[in-house]
Amino acid sequence: MINDALFGKPLISLITVGFAGIIVWHLLSRHRPTTRLVVQILFFAVMTLILVGSGIEPHRFQGYESEDPQALLVIVAKTLWWIHLAWAVIGFIRLYLVLEGSPREARLLQDLVIGVVYIGMALSVLAFVFGVPIGTLVATSGVVAIILGLALQNTLADVFSGIALTLGRPYIIGDWILLSDGTEGRVVESNWRATHILTSANNVVVLPNSFLAKLGLTNVSRPDESHLLILTIRIAPTRMPASVRHVMATALTSCNSIVREPPPVVALKGLDATALEVELQFRVTSPSQRVPARNEVLDLVYRHCKSAGLLLAIPPSATVLTADLPTEESAKPPSVTPLALIEAIPVFTTLTSDEKRRLAETTTVREFRKGDVIVREDEMLPSLMMVRAGIIAARNAGEERGRLAPGDFFGETGLLAGMQEVCTLEALTPVTAYEIDQEAFAPLLSERPALAEEIADHLASRAERFRNGASLAPEHARSAHVILKTIRTIFKA
Repeated sequence: MINDALFGKPLISLITVGFAGIIVWHLLSRHRPTTRLVVQILFFAVMTLILVGSGIEPHRFQGYESEDPQALLVIVAKTLWWIHLAWAVIGFIRLYLVLEGSPREARLLQDLVIGVVYIGMALSVLAFVFGVPIGTLVATSGVVAIILGLALQNTLADVFSGIALTLGRPYIIGDWILLSDGTEGRVVESNWRATHILTSANNVVVLPNSFLAKLGLTNVSRPDESHLLILTIRIAPTRMPASVRHVMATALTSCNSIVREPPPVVALKGLDATALEVELQFRVTSPSQRVPARNEVLDLVYRHCKSAGLLLAIPPSATVLTADLPTEESAKPPSVTPLALIEAIPVFTTLTSDEKRRLAETTTVREFRKGDVIVREDEMLPSLMMVRAGIIAARNAGEERGRLAPGDFFGETGLLAGMQEVCTLEALTPVTAYEIDQEAFAPLLSERPALAEEIADHLASRAERFRNGASLAPEHARSAHVILKTIRTIFKA
């Protein structure tokens, strides 16, 4: 019965199966390419079986009589067969490229192959269904092709350059690239005609593929996005170069924005009567981290130089008498006093100069050896400590969260609010710190009760930022109201 239904009226059956295949193919989800391909192959196989069983050869042109009522049906049937053949081939191509795992990079090549398949299908329909002499048609259209080629010269150059870039794969979508003309950014789109680059200024630069193919290209994202930065620092030659190199290496070690592996490098580049030139080489995780890392390194170099008594050299272009240059014997770098550190701490910005001076007079010096644990996680440190020299690592649950350098401070949450430390603090190098205890700070709060509210607001915001950055539990952060209440309780006692 199935044989009679299919081969009793083969042309009607073939047309019915062809249109049914089109409907089913459109109803299937695009997210199921394998299922769509299987359906395409099944319908194409059934149509081929019907054609072979009825003696119709789709790859041969058979003349039609003008009065033949079957002519239209034959044309429709053979056209549907060629359409289904093209779709089956395209299904294979798309499925293969998706399974390769690089659909974005292969998009241009995929579109090109699919276009060739559709052109081949159209020419086959003209030749084998309508009997158009393709060879003669191509020969007579040569002049038209030349005219179109000249008119589309730039567009064709972009297309073929895009194909070359796709096959060569110097970059993929998402890579950060640097071009020889200075353009730099992340590749966000690549199509037939142009490549779109998102720059650090949050602008999209559209470069024609033919123009891009002529430029030198550096792919910053390969083999990974870690990016080398080089900073040149000029130090006054008042200390031995080995001492200066040690201070610079310590400054890089205390930096939180750079990559630890491979370790940063300190290279001595030159020495004369005016300066010791030092080159700092370090890596960041991605190009977007260059500015924050450079800012932090410069800040830490300044702080470590000030802590170690090093002086920055004058610029090379400056005019100065040699006799006026500092030497190892005559250099008098400013000392880092407790008062200077107190003036740099945000918690104490509301204090007057006299109050800061009185507070600085109460400080004591604390020394820690390399490896000493200054305070452990969830313990309270009832005094504020300002780092005079050295590096301290802050760890939470065994994971390093950051490092403290000269000029940083810790313990203010325990001193002023009775809060526990959220990190274990360990000395990575010998550390010198100035300590301020509660007894020294109590007279200030008794004289200025409003100072407690200002300090509570600052500590609440600082604790919240620390908690968010370290992914800590909410109980480590308190509101300004709770901190204010705690401060008044502590200092009343």
